Amino acid sequence: MNTPVSSMLWVIAGSVVGSFGMLFLKLGASRLEGNLRSLATNWRLVVGIAFYLLSSVLFVIGVKHGELSVLYPLVSVGSIWTLLWSKLFLNEELTKPKFIAVGMILAGSALLILGAS
Repeated sequence: MNTPVSSMLWVIAGSVVGSFGMLFLKLGASRLEGNLRSLATNWRLVVGIAFYLLSSVLFVIGVKHGELSVLYPLVSVGSIWTLLWSKLFLNEELTKPKFIAVGMILAGSALLILGAS
């Protein structure tokens, strides 16, 4: 079974949407108080959960017609987006080890995609 490019794009889109989910979960977590009411009234958490739900739908569409061994590593692309969002929206530091890790993620994903050809 070959993995169509459209399946790869669906999975990558899901990983981008999921990275926004993580950003909003982080933003919501920083505003949590010690009670259940703060969970229900925290719109940032709700948005983060909604993004994760949407990313799951995109993943399902993507994996329907492709090889899981090729597509699942593409989920790791979301960590690259998360790194970018953490710098842009949370002002987190970008360090050399983080860039090395991103390079390793990209290299690993590329090898898996090439291995499926």
